[in-house]
Amino acid sequence: MLHEAMCWKPVNGAAAKREQAVECTLCAHRCVIGSGRAGICAVRQNVDGKLFSTVYGDPIAMQVDPIEKKPLYHFLPGTLTYSIATIGCNFRCSFCQNWQISQRRPASGQEPSAHTVMPEEIVRRALDHRCPSISYTYTEPTIFFEYAFDTARTAAARGLKNIFVTNGFMTEEALEAISPYLDAANVDLKSFRDDFYRRQCKGRLEPVLNTIRRMKSLGVWVEVTTLVVPGENDTEAELDELARFIASVSREIPWHVTRFHPDYHMMDRGATPRDTLELARNLGEAAGLAAVHIGNVF
Repeated sequence: MLHEAMCWKPVNGAAAKREQAVECTLCAHRCVIGSGRAGICAVRQNVDGKLFSTVYGDPIAMQVDPIEKKPLYHFLPGTLTYSIATIGCNFRCSFCQNWQISQRRPASGQEPSAHTVMPEEIVRRALDHRCPSISYTYTEPTIFFEYAFDTARTAAARGLKNIFVTNGFMTEEALEAISPYLDAANVDLKSFRDDFYRRQCKGRLEPVLNTIRRMKSLGVWVEVTTLVVPGENDTEAELDELARFIASVSREIPWHVTRFHPDYHMMDRGATPRDTLELARNLGEAAGLAAVHIGNVF
């Protein structure tokens, strides 16, 4: 359903005014969107000079997960979390492991919903399943921000915790808005090279680093995940830089180094060798990180 967006403003200038253009200030793309068009995420649309979310109340996934699946190993360990997502993402990662829903696009600007699930219903389901938290996950919670925000605010009032599993490519304005209700986050730090972000994700590195720093300063519990992709971000030098950056923010931030498996548009290489993951763990420990976990190894 259409729901008026948060974090946007009209664009000044004669041409922009004729087009009723708006700037979305939700993520670091800061898309300028003409009337009748959508942003990079495809789920935020300009309707006659106002920005709307097209996915509010329209989850593509709802299920109960162990919180360790997020992965969060040091926040409410051993508990269940109620997970929700809508379609869409502001990244185009060639190796995406949830591409069937993250890269799905609405038909004609908005995909009709079989049923609407409002924030109060999400919270009720979480309570019914005895989940002490709700996770906004699977795709990118930034792009369904209004839905996540209203759900998180409702959840907090009922004593539930709120978790973002995010690529971190959000603006400070968005983070400040959600921070009173955001208790924990797992942030993907995909590489320490801006070139990697531009080539493989169609994003940039610095906004992600800023998000990690700012979340920590706001008191959000942060864990970081790096998917180690052979031939892309797996050199000793880069893994060391990743570990040292995390430690520079806080040595208490857990680092999850996870195994790549071929998927989506990256089917041209094998899974990450175990030795590479062990190297990353050793580098993280040498940098002073209190906890480094290897993931996706079965």
